[in-house]
Amino acid sequence: MHFSVSVESWPIRGVFRISRGAKTEAEVVVVTAEANGHRGRGEAVPYRRYGESLESVVAAIEAIRPHVVDGFTRKQLLSLMPAGAARNALDCALWDLEAKRAGTSVAALAGLEPPRPVVTAYTLSLDTPAAMAEAARAAAKPLLKLKLGGDGADIARVAAVHAAAPLARLIVDANEAWAPDQVLPLARALAPLGVVLIEQPLPAGADDALLGLDCPIPLCADESCHTAAELSALLGRYSHVNVKLDKTGGLTEAIILAEAAQALGLRLMVGCMVGTSLAMAPALLLAGRADFVDLDGPLLLDLDREPALVYEGAVIQPPPPELWG
Repeated sequence: MHFSVSVESWPIRGVFRISRGAKTEAEVVVVTAEANGHRGRGEAVPYRRYGESLESVVAAIEAIRPHVVDGFTRKQLLSLMPAGAARNALDCALWDLEAKRAGTSVAALAGLEPPRPVVTAYTLSLDTPAAMAEAARAAAKPLLKLKLGGDGADIARVAAVHAAAPLARLIVDANEAWAPDQVLPLARALAPLGVVLIEQPLPAGADDALLGLDCPIPLCADESCHTAAELSALLGRYSHVNVKLDKTGGLTEAIILAEAAQALGLRLMVGCMVGTSLAMAPALLLAGRADFVDLDGPLLLDLDREPALVYEGAVIQPPPPELWG
């Protein structure tokens, strides 16, 4: 077996803005693994919040090259690389290659239910209340995810979106921007505005402030949980955990995380970074287990790869085998 690594840039429609900054393109790393005339691919999105860059992710993948020989397994990959975008690209490429060599699907290999159509959230970038309300009207989606900023305007943002799309369920994502004393007052104010989930209100590591909090809206951990090893620290603080393959370091660990979380009574959200359909497809294998699915990355791009996932309104269809899996 051998593999190649490439870096790609995909323009974002407009600007994608969260509390930590903004970007106008999705920069991704793609691994293509080949053996015996078969090819598997995996896509990952380096994330600066976790100390990653395009250069560091490519370097981490190249460093593993001497270990990649015939018979190299995903289990070996878990022991050789830490969780993160580099391992995600390799792990997903290995799953895709293994399925194609076996003439079956990744779902069958993993013992998972085949992907089925699911409703995804559609993300509204952090902006003024008026701009976010207009974006909600234009989106016309039943599940919206609002990026918030912790700057005093968050209630106004949510109220404006709720007024513009009164039938939509709302997820709000602070991306670690709130302070501990803001969580309960904000949650109480947002509860009547269609908000059904609050994602990562506090900085990772500050989760103890949520212990025993009588919050009227369920809380979901994102930055606070990458792998199953961190689940015990969420108990009594969060009801949900956001499973993202770029955090877990691939589908292999994502399956472990999802099963361990559910065994502990935690519920699931399946999320993504901003990437193409190739990055979304593996996560769809876990989407059927989740209360909330946020795999809208391609909808935020000006252009997607071909073949691509099919989005019918807010519904994502299972990936074509030519794409992945």
